[in-house]
Amino acid sequence: MIGYYIHHHGAGHLLRARSICAHLDTPVTALTSLPVDDTSFEHTVALAADNLAPTVADPTANGVLHWVPKGDDGLRDRMAAIAQWIAAERPRALVVDVSVEVAVLARLHGIPVVTMVLPGVRTDTPHELVHRTADALIAAWPRAVYDPMWLRAYASKTHYIGGISRFAARRPVSRNGAGGRPTVLVVSGAGGGGFTAPMIRDCAQRHPQYRWRTAGLDDWVDDLWPDLCAADVVVSHAGQGAVADIAAAAKPAVLIPADRPFDEQHATTTALAEAGLAVAVDGWPGVDDWPALIETARTLDPERWRLWGTNGAAARAASVIDRVAGTASRPAA
Repeated sequence: MIGYYIHHHGAGHLLRARSICAHLDTPVTALTSLPVDDTSFEHTVALAADNLAPTVADPTANGVLHWVPKGDDGLRDRMAAIAQWIAAERPRALVVDVSVEVAVLARLHGIPVVTMVLPGVRTDTPHELVHRTADALIAAWPRAVYDPMWLRAYASKTHYIGGISRFAARRPVSRNGAGGRPTVLVVSGAGGGGFTAPMIRDCAQRHPQYRWRTAGLDDWVDDLWPDLCAADVVVSHAGQGAVADIAAAAKPAVLIPADRPFDEQHATTTALAEAGLAVAVDGWPGVDDWPALIETARTLDPERWRLWGTNGAAARAASVIDRVAGTASRPAA
C-alpha cells in the first residue's frame, strides 16, 4: 500500500493525484480533507480540517514549520488519523502533495517520503527541512524551462517530469467548423484566479470582435477539454494544473498569476514568458489593453508547448513513486 496525502486548497492537487495514481503499480490510499467520491484510490482516509481553533497561536513553531497552531483540535485529530493509518497499514511510501508537517510525520514513523515540489522561492526553514527529509522530489515541470537555483542543492533526488495534465492522453475535439470571431476562454480555478465574471462581461462589451467564454467563475465545468479545444486564446491563472492543461491543448495563452505564497504563480509565468510559451501579465489588465495581449498571444507558436512535457508526465511521476516504494524495506510485523 502507498499513501497519498492531498492538500485541500483548490482542485489541482486532487486532479494531479488522480492522474498519477492511474499509473501506479501499488494500491493507493488517499489521505485528505477534500471530498473524494470516485474510484481513483483503493481507500480514502477523511481528515479533519486543521484550522478549527478560535484563535491561531504560534502556527509556525517559531519558524520551523508552516502550520501547527497550538491548541487546534482539528490539527491534532488530523495528525493522529495519519499516524493511526500508518501504524495499521505499514505503507511502502507516502506521497505528500503538499505539507511539510505530514512529510516529517511520515518520516518520523520510518516511512519513505516522496514529496511534490512547487515553483516559487522556497528557501525558508520549513521547505529546507522537507526537501532534505524526502527520499525523492517530483517537480511537475521541465527543467529546461524552469530551473530554480534553490532546488539545485537537491539535484540527486529531484525528478523533473513535465507538466501533469488530466487531458494529456485526450485527442483534440473538433471545432465543428468554427470561424468568424476568435474565441477567448477565461479559466479560473477552484482556489480562485483573481478575476470575476463582471470583469469578463466588461471585456466582452468593450471588445465584441472576440467571442468571450468563461469556465470556473460562476459556471464550473467538470470537463474543460472541449472548451479548451474550441478556444483561440486561453486566459488563465498560472496554477500548475491549469498550465499543464493549456499545454496539453497547445493553445495560445495569456497568464495572470494569482497571489499565492512564495510567489509560486509569478515564478511560473516568468519562466513561461521567457521561454516564449505564453504572454504573462502581473495583474488583471485594463479593459483597453486586451486586444494587444490577445493578438500577441496569437503570434506565439503553440507547438512550443511541447517543451512543457505533458505527454507521459503522470507516468514518469508514478515511476519515481514505484521505485521509492519498491526499494523500501517493509517494517517487521
